[in-house]
Amino acid sequence: MANLRKAIQLGLSETKALEALTKTPATLIGMYDRTGSLDAGKLANFLITSGPLFAENTAIYQNWIQGNKYTLKDDGWKDVRGVYNLVLNADSYKLEIKGDIAKPTASIISTDTSKADLTLTDRLVKLNFTLKKDNRISTRLTGVMGDGIISGTGQLANGTWVNWKADKTGEASADTTTRKKRDFGDKRMAELTYPFNGYGSKEVPKQETILIKNATVWTSEKEGRLENTDVLIKNGKIASIGKNISDAGARIIDGTGKHLSAGIIDEHSHIAGTGSINECSQSVTAEVRIGDIIDPEDIDIYRQLSGGVTSSHILHGSCNTIGGQTQLLKLRWGVNAEQMKFAGWDPFIKFALGENVKRSSTNQNQTRFPDTRMGVEEVLMDAFTRARDYEKMGPGKRRDLELDALVEILNKKRFITCHSYVQSEITALMRVADKFGFRVNTFTHILEGYKVADKMKAHGSNASTFSDWWAYKMEVVDAIPQNAGIMTKVGINVAINSDDAEMARRLNQEAAKSVKYTGMSEEDALKMVTINPATMLHVADRTGSIKQEKMPTWFYGAITR
Repeated sequence: MANLRKAIQLGLSETKALEALTKTPATLIGMYDRTGSLDAGKLANFLITSGPLFAENTAIYQNWIQGNKYTLKDDGWKDVRGVYNLVLNADSYKLEIKGDIAKPTASIISTDTSKADLTLTDRLVKLNFTLKKDNRISTRLTGVMGDGIISGTGQLANGTWVNWKADKTGEASADTTTRKKRDFGDKRMAELTYPFNGYGSKEVPKQETILIKNATVWTSEKEGRLENTDVLIKNGKIASIGKNISDAGARIIDGTGKHLSAGIIDEHSHIAGTGSINECSQSVTAEVRIGDIIDPEDIDIYRQLSGGVTSSHILHGSCNTIGGQTQLLKLRWGVNAEQMKFAGWDPFIKFALGENVKRSSTNQNQTRFPDTRMGVEEVLMDAFTRARDYEKMGPGKRRDLELDALVEILNKKRFITCHSYVQSEITALMRVADKFGFRVNTFTHILEGYKVADKMKAHGSNASTFSDWWAYKMEVVDAIPQNAGIMTKVGINVAINSDDAEMARRLNQEAAKSVKYTGMSEEDALKMVTINPATMLHVADRTGSIKQEKMPTWFYGAITR
């Protein structure tokens, strides 16, 4: 409560503060129809306090829960504030009690008064005051509160014991004392930004009608590259592509001398995850979900947007044969995690093969199976055998989230992207897939893909690879920079991925390396980071190229040659 009061002093409204304790949590747990506000028909859950809830000296007297009263503090329940006629033997004084109902203050109104102290405990009253004539010796009174009467015994300054009584004659005067607010110096409520960090914007970008004029448009479609072309964006989609387009309500952007292409799509990324991206406790963790740990304020989102990345496929790590369920993001800076998730995409899952899975870089005495490549294949066989048996059990079975995900693969409702390097294990996974009747949607990294491109094409796999990574561990010693070009010539749909937060900002340059090493056309190289990854992620109907009715996600600027 102390921190909440501080927030109020720094600018938070009391209404919003109260909602944060009542309406908002009730709404979050789906109970606002029953509690969270004082409305007829709702549960009788309320507080009775001595004053405004956020006032510093407010006391909570009663807490009512579903109509049941729980008393927390009774001493302030009866209001003793008012003006009294105080009688001590033959003397009478005007006694005024005012201030906070739980901790009132008292004063003796007399020309001879110098000090008065009042203490309330339950119904017991203690009143001490000093008159100037008594040379700083106090009159001390104790008594009991009644209905408009306080009475008891006491001792005068001269030591005489007396009976006393105070009868209420009126209401106390208004308390005009202004409580001094704490001084927070130059601190004040920060201006709200989206997201709420050092790189946030004052407003979330709003949808507009935009007309880009006279740009060089790289369509990533059969039309190829279009010179001096206009692109109209309306209602969140590309409305028109051509020359001399006009729209009276559009904001005009002069694209003369500029290049416009579809936004870059990274098929393999690990940004925007809170905490570790690997669940290494066992070799099959198909039940875990990247979508549960998305961090919308990861600075890599901001940086990758600056490099033209508009969609990113966030994967589990590669320490498991069968890892977690993945999440495709549409990068938006300033929205929450749910708003970043690419709506209506087919669910994917991360598999892995090779050194990472058998933990080659760790202690060989580690106890988790598998320790070898042949063990990896057996993990796959065992997992899908269990999944097939689980599916046959039918309704009423005990639900297993791990096997639910594997059954989705068997039924072609969840798709695989698999970390892979060596030709022998690539073919081994395809054999397992053929045996159980599913397809490996994407082999990612796939640095020996050029050796088995014919088998991958026959199986129906896509390839998402690095441009020229080599020799960073033993299983990539046969990697060559011609890999992407060779697989493309064989007829495989090929993408260039990052697997690296920094490299993702330069995927257009990574794709351009295939122009150098294999003579690939610039248009085909650009497709490896636009329409090709969109195709392997099953979203090419909505993004990945400049085409009418697609989302206007683009990389706007000079194309690196």
